Amino acid sequence: MQQSQVSVAGWGIEGVRQLTDMGLRGTECEKKRTMPFSIAVKTAVHRNKPVLKLLSPYHADLVKIIRSLPGVLWSRTMHCWYLPCTDASMASLRGIEGVTIVEEPGNSLLQHTKEADSHDDQPKLQIIRYARERIKLIFRYDPDLVAAIKRVPLYFYDDQQKWWTLPHLESVLEVLADFCKSNSWLLDYKDEWAEQKVISRKADDKYKVIICPPLFEEKLKILRYSESTVKNYCSALKEFIHYNKERPLETLEQADIEKFLLYLTEERKVSPSYHNISISAIKFFYEKVLEKEKATYKISRPRRERLLPEVLSEEEVQWLMNAVSNLKHKCILMTIYSGGLRLGEVVRLSVADIDSKRMLVFVRGGKGRKDRYTILSKQLLKWLKAYYRLEKPKKWLFEGVLGGQRQMEEKGLLGQAVDQSPKGQRNSW
Repeated sequence: MQQSQVSVAGWGIEGVRQLTDMGLRGTECEKKRTMPFSIAVKTAVHRNKPVLKLLSPYHADLVKIIRSLPGVLWSRTMHCWYLPCTDASMASLRGIEGVTIVEEPGNSLLQHTKEADSHDDQPKLQIIRYARERIKLIFRYDPDLVAAIKRVPLYFYDDQQKWWTLPHLESVLEVLADFCKSNSWLLDYKDEWAEQKVISRKADDKYKVIICPPLFEEKLKILRYSESTVKNYCSALKEFIHYNKERPLETLEQADIEKFLLYLTEERKVSPSYHNISISAIKFFYEKVLEKEKATYKISRPRRERLLPEVLSEEEVQWLMNAVSNLKHKCILMTIYSGGLRLGEVVRLSVADIDSKRMLVFVRGGKGRKDRYTILSKQLLKWLKAYYRLEKPKKWLFEGVLGGQRQMEEKGLLGQAVDQSPKGQRNSW
């Protein structure tokens, strides 16, 4: 102690002042270390799961405390640490000494975690259609469900997103619905693909969003064109806009239109039907939207193909029908073949459209928005009665797995039936 006193005395007034400043700064640092931290906890949804976001100003000591919590992770997209939205996570947060937990005003975390725990008691399968022919499955890991998924052809597991994807087919949805029903799972279906209205096309090795002129689509709807026609016309006009992206459509002449049609024929090698759709879309835009006279330009249409249809023999038809074991699928194929219906017409059939007294099938809104009657065979009526007693459809004759109108993507059904038939060849389908 004497040595310290002597050395301090030897520093003079300036040395004592520096020592005093160091002592004050040390006291401030000690106060900062003992100052209680606060963490704002906010509920959010991350990767389709409820989570607790941990929000606080950066402090190295606080980061060490947060990283010691069980199950904590850092999110690059949310730019914060987060925990699973459970009572256990809240308990671990409240157990931190010297840290104040601040809940978001008007947001009850306890209620949210209780709801999450109540859903934990009953597992849930979420099916999201993210593309035309693909669905993704979001669920908590279950070995039985994973085994059922792996029995479906063309399954895929996304290791980054942590979900399974499957083909979007009615047969696949039936497998998933049967699993949820037999194991008391909740089932949720969302069609995100149908909600997307902006179409992207490839341009100059980059994807560029092309927006169709609003007046063009509005005019089509005002004149009550069918939904499929509106979609096809808009798609064709977008390609025409992209081809002439350097010039406004109002300034184009007949030579520009003919150059585009030549591009479709020689470079794109499109079918005659798509060629005709493109011509119709271009004519509609100039005649109905820009209100130009037909005399200002003239577009010739391609010659129609005249192909003879390939007809199945009676033996091949028998093989095709016997290859399908599912009663609903068998009735769909028999209705298509017996009445000469299109796929879109079959899925729009209601129970009331089957007239067993007059042995007729009423087809509503066929091609060109025309209604018509077609024959109802006795053999088909027998199968439809058996199907009705088993399935008991309410409104639509062939309802989807999740209720409501059946999806149009059942085109794979006929191909599957051909593959399962003894010949296994798509001769005329």
